[in-house]
Amino acid sequence: MIYATSEAWRAAAKKRVLLFGMSGLGKTHVSTMLREAGGWFHYSIDYRIGTRYMGEFIADNFKREAMKVPLLRELLLSDSVYIASNITFDNLAPLSTYLGKPGAPEKGGLPFEEYMRRQEQHRGAEISALLDTPRFIDRAEELYGYGNFVCDSGGSICEVVDPDNPEDEVLKALSERLLLVWIEGTDAHTEELVRRFDRAPKPMYYQPEFLHSAWAEYLDETGLSEAEIDPDAFVRWTYARALAHRQPRYAAMARNWGVKVAAADMAGLRDARDFTDVIAAAIDSKLS
Repeated sequence: MIYATSEAWRAAAKKRVLLFGMSGLGKTHVSTMLREAGGWFHYSIDYRIGTRYMGEFIADNFKREAMKVPLLRELLLSDSVYIASNITFDNLAPLSTYLGKPGAPEKGGLPFEEYMRRQEQHRGAEISALLDTPRFIDRAEELYGYGNFVCDSGGSICEVVDPDNPEDEVLKALSERLLLVWIEGTDAHTEELVRRFDRAPKPMYYQPEFLHSAWAEYLDETGLSEAEIDPDAFVRWTYARALAHRQPRYAAMARNWGVKVAAADMAGLRDARDFTDVIAAAIDSKLS
């Protein structure tokens, strides 16, 4: 860890952390709080993916759909309209919409092969965005004078690293410059996330081996063909399994590369001083 003790963390003139864990447990909320309090640069991995690395894919997908509408086709071909993604830190819908869900095309589903192609695009983009983090730390300080830096990682970070490999390229690069902090949820949090997802299932990135296995199991369990699969039904069925798949990977990241804090403690933060206290306690707990 770049802060050997809680005292070193408290005394550091430049506090640099990466928050990771399941989507919905407060990574973006805490990052936004720190940014708005002043003195902290907020680097969002998902935003970087959706703008720098997958922005063209997303825009082209919008244009592909627009070209099916005669009026929009005419306007696009004459350069009379401009179509782009309006992705923000708080609204990542353009990215998730592009990722899509596999299944029946009349229900908005993608062929599984195309779905996996987009998943692979996301994997490469996420790794690149994570490896950009050290450069953004330097950029934030050199351009804007920010010594404090929070990296708001995506829920799928654990899918693109090997937390048990001490030579993992991504984790080595990150841990040399930031303190990695796992926001750990409870079983109650997991149940609430599953309920929330059931109400509004959204596309996500998953490890390819996990997805291939889940897809084959779902086809076998339902007896349906690829073209008969309800995309929402499949991702609902997959989600709880994905959370169970990710939990030990998050735990290994915290055990081998950083610290962990309770989601309830993060939810109770009022300001940057509270954040400093919670991280200090996590470091003490790690060293005890």
